[in-house]
Amino acid sequence: MLFNSYLFLGGFLPIVLTGYGIACRGGRVVVMTWLVVASLVFYSWWSVAFLPVLLGSIGFNFLASRLIARTSGRNRSLLLGAAIAGDLAVLTWYKYVAALLKLVGLSSPWGDPILPVGISFFTFTQIGHLLDCHAGLVPKRPFLDYLFFVTFFPHLISGPILGGREILPEIADPATWRPRFQNIAVGGGLFLIGLLKKTLLADPVSTLVAPGFAAPESLTVLPAWRAVLAWPLQLYFDFSGYSDMAVGLARMFGFTFPINFNAPYQARSVIDYWQRWHISLTRFLMNTIHAPMTMTIMRWRRARGLTNRTNVGGFLVTVASPIVVTMGLAGIWHGASLTFVVFGLVHGAFLIVNHAWRIWGRWFWCQLSPVCSVLLTYLCVVTGGLIFRSASLEAAGELFRSLFGAHGLGLAPDPRGYVDVIWLMGLQAIVWFAPSSAVLVERMSVLITRPRIPWAAAYGAAATLGVLSIGGTVEFLYFQF
Repeated sequence: MLFNSYLFLGGFLPIVLTGYGIACRGGRVVVMTWLVVASLVFYSWWSVAFLPVLLGSIGFNFLASRLIARTSGRNRSLLLGAAIAGDLAVLTWYKYVAALLKLVGLSSPWGDPILPVGISFFTFTQIGHLLDCHAGLVPKRPFLDYLFFVTFFPHLISGPILGGREILPEIADPATWRPRFQNIAVGGGLFLIGLLKKTLLADPVSTLVAPGFAAPESLTVLPAWRAVLAWPLQLYFDFSGYSDMAVGLARMFGFTFPINFNAPYQARSVIDYWQRWHISLTRFLMNTIHAPMTMTIMRWRRARGLTNRTNVGGFLVTVASPIVVTMGLAGIWHGASLTFVVFGLVHGAFLIVNHAWRIWGRWFWCQLSPVCSVLLTYLCVVTGGLIFRSASLEAAGELFRSLFGAHGLGLAPDPRGYVDVIWLMGLQAIVWFAPSSAVLVERMSVLITRPRIPWAAAYGAAATLGVLSIGGTVEFLYFQF
């Protein structure tokens, strides 16, 4: 069941909202039970066969979190490591075993496992919770609270990746379970923004992407650049659209999810970009891989009197190596393909150069202007996106060659080509100059407190346009991860 479907908009959401309003009269446990049941129905709609995987993961991790909370010292860390290893083993089986066996010419006697929808996201959510329990950052909560935390349908399939420290206090707060018009209005507005991003921007531009990446060896210059520049726009509007819809849905039920995108293409450096793009994943990787690895290296060096991070050796060990490992794993998370691995390592190289510039850039007399910084950062994003979207490294190489005329110049596009260029320029203007969803939410919150007829008319027109435009919609891109 897709957020951008008539079934969800005309059936599931109205029923769940109505039941939520009624169940709130029965208290926190009643309404939470209603939303858990609704969330499990939402998840099972894809395939009931996936439900045991989800429930088994929840039971395993809840038990592990309780055991971790009751132990101390070395046993506490051993339990944490065992629980995370169990989570990663399940994730590896579904996401990577079949591909790895094929790589060495073998096949599984049980057949290729079918990837359960959302397994990466609900696994990462629970690993983050285990780490919080180990650090003593979250209180012990009843099983129903934990079940709701993991299964709440707005974030279950494709995130954002939530932390228990963010949501569990809201779950425990009785004020959360009181319907408020402002929450429904602001959440609905943010949901509409995401719906319009998906249906009016992401889906139409996909027609410029797929043909180019399907046959990169036959592209001339202009079609190649059109496909390569259209892909980051499709990915952004698709995934940020989903995230806006998820955050908006949560807000309608009284929960404040973290914003997952913050105008990433307006970033002035690759470091800044990763602080704006898929923020919940970046935070998860920083907290679980990069920061612990960096701290371990620094403690090891400090014990040996090595405290200088600005010489080349110190930089490579304390800055570059954690970045390479983190971004390499970020690439692998997307799938068992060399294109994803190389994508992660390429962005790791960009980040290393960015950090090096911050340390030693003062030695150079020139400094980039803000405009040049944004354009250079975007060029890095486009380069990584080309590799990410390509079917293979060979296909990525062919597309790189097409960008520079290896398969012909093609300098006289048909009239449709000019329309496409204008369309892409308009989308670029949106991502470079339009305010982020976080800013729009703040503005909507102010407008809702002072409702006006023009605001109501704009809201209604956007809702009508969003509903009418979902006829030719497709699945969200990140459902496959």
